[in-house]
Amino acid sequence: MDISAAALLDAAPDPLIVVDRRGHVTKANQRAHALFPTLQNGLPFSFALRNPDVLDALADVLNGAAPRETTWEERRPIERAFAVYVAPLGGQTAAALLHFSDLSEARRIEAMRVDFIANASHELRTPLASVLGFIETLQGPAKDDAVARARFLGIMQGQAQRMARLIDDLLSLSRVELREHQTPSDPLDLVALTQQITDGLKPLATERGVTIAVEWPQTPIVVRGDRDELLRAIENLVENAIKYGASGGRVQIALTESGTDAIVAVKDFGPGIAPEHLPRLTERFYRVDIADSRDKGGTGLGLALVKHIAAHHRGRLQIESQLGEGATFRLVLPRDAQNG
Repeated sequence: MDISAAALLDAAPDPLIVVDRRGHVTKANQRAHALFPTLQNGLPFSFALRNPDVLDALADVLNGAAPRETTWEERRPIERAFAVYVAPLGGQTAAALLHFSDLSEARRIEAMRVDFIANASHELRTPLASVLGFIETLQGPAKDDAVARARFLGIMQGQAQRMARLIDDLLSLSRVELREHQTPSDPLDLVALTQQITDGLKPLATERGVTIAVEWPQTPIVVRGDRDELLRAIENLVENAIKYGASGGRVQIALTESGTDAIVAVKDFGPGIAPEHLPRLTERFYRVDIADSRDKGGTGLGLALVKHIAAHHRGRLQIESQLGEGATFRLVLPRDAQNG
């Protein structure tokens, strides 16, 4: 089989560039041209990239050195990072191959991991410090104070419950992410599931002075999904509406169908959310009002969990809000074609 060098280069998943002993480009695949729009055969490689680390590694290899590895980072138009491997090519004339491996996604994930660990540690440290402080007080100054003991134990119980909720949300988020590539296949009736959730949250609504109004069809709306995940997602949306929109006095839940989609819409009539916060609401640990969220038992992970559950079901989460007019959260899921 006669395969050209250009075909071999183009089959590679990463940018590849071949330069001669003068440092002039002789071959480059399509991904290299996409990475370096000014790259041209016959012209010096330095015309396309002026990074001194890469050019020094290339010069060393062309002068007979062993393969070199270095990195190249750029800030504009977007921030990217590449591992660059420069190796000599055998033959009668000196030549070198440059291989660019994109590190951007790996670095982004690593940054997210570090940030996630820092946030999770901070969220756990605060209630833990509170519990330890009250324990020391109960062992010392308040050891024989029955009134203080009862009050402190109540606060400690609340803080321990907050830590338990946070750990539960972290574990749930981790499980969803691990299975995100596996599409759930069990048929589920969203009407029955949402009715179960609404019935379960009525005591919380009554406690907060909120009326729940529901609107759904008499016939099932069937999706393919994981029952526990969808229950958790819809429950989070309704519970958030009750807690954070309580000042509006009511929450509306509507189940509708649109084309191939099934839609669960949860609307509150509370204070609404400022536009600058909307794009970040599904970030882990992001809160519009940190103190208010903690007072209401929020972990900062609820909407992140809903977003990932929606993605696991090949759906999406839509958020609309205006200050003073409440907020609407829509969980959009593909309907089951066989049962819809």
